Amino acid sequence: MSRARTVLVVGGGAAGNAVTILLRRAGIAVDLIEAKDDWNATRGSGITLQGNALRVLRELGVWERVEASGHGFDSVGITAPDGTVLHVQDDLRTGGDDLPATVGMQRPRLQQILIDAVRAAGASVRLGTTAETFDQDTDGVSVRFSDGTEGRYDLVVAADGLGSATRAAIGITAKPEPTGMAIWRVATPRPAGVTRTDLAYGGPAYIAGYCPTGASTIYAYVVEANRDRATIPPDTYADEMRRLTRHYGGFWPEITAHITDPARVNYTWFDRMLVEGSWHRGRVVLAGDAAHCCPPTLAQGAALSMEDALVLAELLTSSGTWDDALFQAYYERRIARVRPVVEASVQIGQWQLDGVRDADVPGLMARTMTLLREQP
Repeated sequence: MSRARTVLVVGGGAAGNAVTILLRRAGIAVDLIEAKDDWNATRGSGITLQGNALRVLRELGVWERVEASGHGFDSVGITAPDGTVLHVQDDLRTGGDDLPATVGMQRPRLQQILIDAVRAAGASVRLGTTAETFDQDTDGVSVRFSDGTEGRYDLVVAADGLGSATRAAIGITAKPEPTGMAIWRVATPRPAGVTRTDLAYGGPAYIAGYCPTGASTIYAYVVEANRDRATIPPDTYADEMRRLTRHYGGFWPEITAHITDPARVNYTWFDRMLVEGSWHRGRVVLAGDAAHCCPPTLAQGAALSMEDALVLAELLTSSGTWDDALFQAYYERRIARVRPVVEASVQIGQWQLDGVRDADVPGLMARTMTLLREQP
């Protein structure tokens, strides 16, 4: 009888949780470590999940809980800064005709659903733990952890995010680069009449938008040129966001009235990164934001990360040999899909930065969404 395979997953975000669930379903022993003591269960405001993300969540067995916890819709509105609706566009159902085009939900709620699924799958989970060293040979990886313990694994999946320490530890030098934009986000009560995402391009910010995340909640966001974080005291975050949102009409006055607690406002730069050539070194392979990241202009960050997990798990569970050829096949399959999404996401933002008024944003979005309708 062959020895049971073991996998270490570093990072308990969208990619790490998803690959853990899928590998455990196939009977593979998985240890998951997460640096945060609370497994990031309370951080974040909202998340927009396109159909291709919903398709993976259905494969993970959590779609019904996601559907019940969020708000699904099938169109997006384009408004003037004063709130006048200029155009309503039906969204492509990238996950298939039996799923909504989009679901908005509170990010902590999605994380808790995935946490519950990881626990139910029977993975071994250690929180507040990081991997300090990786010692590889042809058969596997020996890992030393921050708590002084050690483990031996057939494979390490590095899903430890944008600033991945694992990526650097295995000699991949790619690093995220700022695109020149930054986003303010906040969760607020949902105004009566908000049933979909509406986006305003222009006004005091490059983009102002909101997304319903449930029966009574939304998350709202405004995008501006990035600024040195050191010049923005955290206790002024609510003031800074209101400074931008108060100039927008429609539902924005009601939303702005609820932007009062600076601790509930998040400020983040837009970054771009794409690891080229391969996403592995020996028996350590990257997934999710550790391998790629893009601005949220197409709302594809979590979706691409969960697709990575789906494809990697499919290859690992269908092959008797875990080798360079398999890991390179994973890269080749994913890069063909990830690269155009990253490039489109960056381009949409660049057009805004450059003030290109005749840019074909709807056309680029439509072409990219058509690509995403295909199976990952």
